[in-house]
Amino acid sequence: MKKPFRLLICILLAATQNLQAQYYSLMSRDGQQWQVAPATENPQQGNMISQPGFRFAEGPSLLGPVAARVPATVFTSYVEAGKEEDPNVGDNIHRVDRRLYDRSFWYRTIFSVPSDFRKERVWLNMDGVNRKASVWLNGQLLGELDGFMMRGRYDITELISNENVLAILISIPQMPMSNQSSPSYICSGGWDWIPYVPGLNSGLTDKIWLSNTEAVTISNPWIRSKMLTTSQALLSAIVSLRNSASEDKLCKLEGRIMPGNICFEKELWLHSGTVTDVRFDPESFPELKISNPRLWWPNGYGDPNLYECSFTAMLDGQVSDTAVVEFGIRNYTYDVEDGVFHIKVNGVPVFVKGANWGMPEYMLRCRDEEYATKIALHKEMHFNMIRNWLGSTTDEEFYRQCDRAGIMVWDDFWLNSNPNLPYDIFAFNRNAVEKILRLRNHACIAVWCGENEGVPQPPLAGWLREDVSTFDGGDRWFQARSNANGLSGSGYWGASDERYYFLPYPCWHSESDMTLGWGFRTEIGTAVVPTYESIRKFIPEEHLWPIDDMWNLHYFGSGASNAQPEKYKQMVSAYGEPRDAADFCRKAQLVNLQSNKAMFEGWLDHMWNDASGIMTWMGQSAYPSMVWQTYDYYYDMTGAYWGCKSACEPLHILCNPATDEVKISNTSALSYHNLKAEATIYNADGSFVSRMSCCAVADAPANTTSTCFTLPMNHQRRCLSVGKPVFASSTEYGKPEDANDGTDNTRWASARNDIEWIYYDLGERQQIGQIRLNFEASFGRQFRLQVSDDAQNWKEIVKETNGHEGEMLYTFPEVEARYVRFLGVELGWWYGYSLRDFSVWGPQEPTPELSDVYFIRLRLADNQGTLLSENIYWSGKNRSDYSSLADLIPAKLHTSSK
Repeated sequence: MKKPFRLLICILLAATQNLQAQYYSLMSRDGQQWQVAPATENPQQGNMISQPGFRFAEGPSLLGPVAARVPATVFTSYVEAGKEEDPNVGDNIHRVDRRLYDRSFWYRTIFSVPSDFRKERVWLNMDGVNRKASVWLNGQLLGELDGFMMRGRYDITELISNENVLAILISIPQMPMSNQSSPSYICSGGWDWIPYVPGLNSGLTDKIWLSNTEAVTISNPWIRSKMLTTSQALLSAIVSLRNSASEDKLCKLEGRIMPGNICFEKELWLHSGTVTDVRFDPESFPELKISNPRLWWPNGYGDPNLYECSFTAMLDGQVSDTAVVEFGIRNYTYDVEDGVFHIKVNGVPVFVKGANWGMPEYMLRCRDEEYATKIALHKEMHFNMIRNWLGSTTDEEFYRQCDRAGIMVWDDFWLNSNPNLPYDIFAFNRNAVEKILRLRNHACIAVWCGENEGVPQPPLAGWLREDVSTFDGGDRWFQARSNANGLSGSGYWGASDERYYFLPYPCWHSESDMTLGWGFRTEIGTAVVPTYESIRKFIPEEHLWPIDDMWNLHYFGSGASNAQPEKYKQMVSAYGEPRDAADFCRKAQLVNLQSNKAMFEGWLDHMWNDASGIMTWMGQSAYPSMVWQTYDYYYDMTGAYWGCKSACEPLHILCNPATDEVKISNTSALSYHNLKAEATIYNADGSFVSRMSCCAVADAPANTTSTCFTLPMNHQRRCLSVGKPVFASSTEYGKPEDANDGTDNTRWASARNDIEWIYYDLGERQQIGQIRLNFEASFGRQFRLQVSDDAQNWKEIVKETNGHEGEMLYTFPEVEARYVRFLGVELGWWYGYSLRDFSVWGPQEPTPELSDVYFIRLRLADNQGTLLSENIYWSGKNRSDYSSLADLIPAKLHTSSK
């Protein structure tokens, strides 16, 4: 080892040891002993509880004092103490007496100040509690915390002794949770994917530690980057310095950025008892002009390069305080073109592929390195964004791991689609500011969002927008509502036939401020039953089969109706009626894979031609459940994981199941040329259907989806409506049969009213897959296409809000019905609805040479023959019957691992 390098290592080691000597963890994972006990059974004041010799009362109930886990929640500590049965299993969490935990609790610990704390001041630091806290030390009240983002930093220099008693009173969130309790973990009160958590996740929920400094301390360091070109960037820094001394101090603030060894410093006088913002800008500090910077890129577009800036406050040649900031040089830009929201990073349009996180874990037990595992799985699925839904993930480690993985974050605040305000709007706003101050250095944060599926009530909408503008400098986009104003709504949340995601655009509702189309969808998902091995861990043996209410308590039933469990069971049964839970779970993985792959491919099929991003609901599981996950609570990958991973690969070959077009989607910054795309069709017996196989040479430009060829499936449809009985609400011109005579030369027109209808009786239930309308000049601007079995109760299959003159063709996964109706809602011209044709068509007729179930294998290779993407589909003459797959000869599978 060369001497200069060895000397550098020694200096760095010495600096690290010096830095470690200034911090001392008070967390139980690092050996600190805590107790937690109900406040009602310990009515003493904090000045008594925070004295030596105090002992918590054992109490008459289950809840005497127990060893506390910190950081964690009260309920978690009692579960770990064995006072409650495993809440993951069966109905255990539903049988907990909530009254035992829905109240205030005391935390208490005893500590000594480390002997190597030799600097002037000792600080107690807290990064968050839920929901409020009164903090006492050695009989003195240090202060109050209100909200889980608020930090506490208390100067305890004058209070400490040889043995110190810290006592913290935790108050739970107020009910109702949404939005009155905010800022808080709103979903802790129960949702359609998470049970009510006793105690509402109250507790010491974030880090707590001691630090040792001189009189000047550092807070809220902020590094900003501005790119002039991809080869030149400007950095600026703002650091707050606090002088706690009784006299003015001359301080030197030093900064060093690595890699690059970029050093800068400033000397200034700090007035006693004040906080001063110190600014470094590239005009005054030319070293902050960075040539050829290592840029931070989202996953799939480049490496997520990061820099580290260390700040040191010096007094009289001695280190007073230090701080380290990790940041990325990148530039976000945004636009809303044709009503569709777009994100660019470093000038490159990024097609968003991602997932929502409801919570990292329903009892806040996900900590530290576990985030690396979760986010690594998202990266392996080729996702580039996670939506922090309702801001329910508050650990900074989440953001740190997203920075390192190149995963952008859509970051919500704590409001959910209710026209009400938090009980304390000022506490809410203070927490919003704190969130921005704490997290703004993270390169991963791409969007700040005000409310889930709603607009923040005044004055919060304006406050949040101004908070982002002021404390984040306008560097990121503020989106008031999560599913409108440039976004294309929310949902559905149930699995569907793969064609649903291609024709037309999938949306459960549309409102005037929502973009109609694929657009940018912040949440859409499917029910996802996990593997049998996982289900056995949380469903008791006696409830495994048949499906009963115990499954519903894990959100497969009425408790999660948005997941459409009955429809999901029908889709599973298409592979043959399940024999038992193991068979159900096995077949469910095929539904999971097929529907989730199609969901992402549907958006990729329309990339930049309307579609700009999609995030599945959800990416990971906070609770052992049957819905909305890719990998489950136990980290077992479901079929959804593999479907998402396939669809989202940066270079991907896909087939549109509605048009039979084979395409290449390229969600990367690299262009590919002279690729060989091929499709081969196989029958269930393995025979090769040569006539339908195709091959082509194609290019795949960066950030595009391009068409290679169309498979010659030669599907035909049969008209079901011609000559069938027809009924209309009124007739102003012609007769109702003129819309049903198989020609466009005649027409029927209704009276001039918005609400008018015409329907057919097909004579019996039939499969319907397409409806054609051909309007004369007097068209319907808004209308519904509906089906029924009794002509009384109608089910909507198409909701049109932008009708026009001429032909309108609607193709959709088959539905069975006897009656089909056009229902006008709003006229588009001066006269009544005028239809030259209203025809109903059946499903695509199968090609005779194909077996009942057949396979489509797509391969994409470069001109050297190297395989770049492979994709396999199964389809059938009757898409609701894949049962013949059970007759396939079992494959001989050989596996090995090391």
